Amino acid sequence: MSEQKLKVLIVSQYFWPENMRVNDLVEGLVQRGHEVTVLTGWPNYPEGRVFEDYRRSPKQYTEYRGAKIVRVPFIPRGKRSITLMLNYVSFFLSGSVLGSWKLRGREFDAIFVYAVSPIMSAIPALMIGKLKKVPVFIWVLDLWPETLNAVGVLSSARLLALVGKGVSWIYNRADYLLLQSTAFSASVKQYCTRAMPPERLVYFPSWAEDGFSKLPAEGSPLIERDLQMFTILFAGNLGDAQDFPAILDVAEALRGELAIRWVIVGDGRMSEWLEQQVIDRGLDNVFLLGRHPLEAMPPLFTTADALLVSLKTNEVFEKTIPGKVQAYLASGKPILGMIDGEASRVIEEAGAGLACSSSDRAGFARIVSQMAQMTSSQRQAMGASGKRYYENHFSKEKLFSNLVSLFRQATCRNGKSC
Repeated sequence: MSEQKLKVLIVSQYFWPENMRVNDLVEGLVQRGHEVTVLTGWPNYPEGRVFEDYRRSPKQYTEYRGAKIVRVPFIPRGKRSITLMLNYVSFFLSGSVLGSWKLRGREFDAIFVYAVSPIMSAIPALMIGKLKKVPVFIWVLDLWPETLNAVGVLSSARLLALVGKGVSWIYNRADYLLLQSTAFSASVKQYCTRAMPPERLVYFPSWAEDGFSKLPAEGSPLIERDLQMFTILFAGNLGDAQDFPAILDVAEALRGELAIRWVIVGDGRMSEWLEQQVIDRGLDNVFLLGRHPLEAMPPLFTTADALLVSLKTNEVFEKTIPGKVQAYLASGKPILGMIDGEASRVIEEAGAGLACSSSDRAGFARIVSQMAQMTSSQRQAMGASGKRYYENHFSKEKLFSNLVSLFRQATCRNGKSC
């Protein structure tokens, strides 16, 4: 099979300058010599409003690392459930209608959907794939409709069933479903009412962005390294699912017992609540650094003694591996997990840190205390074990090569020269 250049369309509601793993995929495909176009919306995640820099100069955001960007308008996420749902609906409508029109006359070999919530973001890809007779790959990163119920966006059984029918419609029209976790398989299959050949249901986990595999020796200007303190770093979305009430309870409980500081980096729907709680409780051991670009993260990791991942107790979350887990493993830092299911399994199987059940405050306080009292060499050994596990299971080079091979197989199956 020859190594001809592929023309790939990436469909993602979220894209640069938003910090998303799909950015890395786009860059990686371009570096491998492929022609990449991205269909996306206005950058507004996670703040919920369109980025000011984009408003001032949208023309500066029409190309990324050699990939062409096609943007369509939509309703920003906002901070309420109703605006979030309008955001979801407006993107798939705008992407389907305006996106198809803006991409008229362009040819593609494969269409790849970065399918974090909402799953409806796959609809424009399916429509364009149908029009252009191109295979569509959907990377399933969230389970719908289960996730809607899990995060409290939707609770009506009737509405959830209706969304489930929409999910079934989407899955049944995809050529390949790529699953970020092996635990997704049963949930996804129940919505595939037409036979999906086994080779088209593929395990495709996340990877760490460049920069995490080799942390800089110097720390971050955002917060100084403190050798007298055990520093725990949380980096990512500050949402309800991350269970910050439990994290702050433990931070408050251990404040007088051990020299621990908690550094929280990111933004999201819980940001204002966190700021107020830190003030109200007088938590001088909790530092909220706000949102920072991806390139600021590796230096921040350098300042940390341990990296924190947490998700509330939920059947859906148990099947999910948060994307930060791969970055944490790649960094060679030990991991503290207050999380169930697949993520907990990976942490323990990798020997990369300590984990307890979701929302288990007593268990979390115990493993935090345990790791804080370890020697530096013990923690380094955990981090090194996690890094080895990452290289064996989540290497970006291996994953990207596998994906391109799938694209080529589909191109051949679609009757094109290969």
